[in-house]
Amino acid sequence: MKQSLLAALSIAMAAAVAAMACSTQGQVDPDVMQIATTPLTCSNKAECDLWWQRAQTWVTNNSKYKVESATDTLIQTAGPDGGKRALAYQITRTANPDGTATIGFAAHCDGSLGCTPNPWEAGADFKQYVRGTAAGAQKPAVKPPQPAPTAMHPDALQGQSVTPTTGEAVSQ
Repeated sequence: MKQSLLAALSIAMAAAVAAMACSTQGQVDPDVMQIATTPLTCSNKAECDLWWQRAQTWVTNNSKYKVESATDTLIQTAGPDGGKRALAYQITRTANPDGTATIGFAAHCDGSLGCTPNPWEAGADFKQYVRGTAAGAQKPAVKPPQPAPTAMHPDALQGQSVTPTTGEAVSQ
């Protein structure tokens, strides 16, 4: 009887700790949110082509799923697989009448405990990389090649593993 009471208390304490963790993990840094929600619009064909190439590189390097489609207007991965927290991506390129184009980002998972990485963090990282403002983004060569800084390590390109409270899809 004493053991079953201890087991019940242990389960209740574990549930309380998990609930507290979930309540703080659903928050997204306002700076990350601003980057993730700012439209990604390139200004001319050359820039749009470069950004689209970067978009495909980012998805290839950051997705746990295989890229299933890569055309001039769509980059899409497989997934999400049932119950998995890994993000599946769908990137679109829509031409605007003024010669610009808008690159759309959508990420979703099927995990009941949320996604890894956080979709907002992934969206912000994606947009910074595509714009060429993130560590490791390919920028036009203007200076002679220099040794790569330590921030260029592949792990530096990964999104944070902050878990939101839901497994809902995020489109930006």
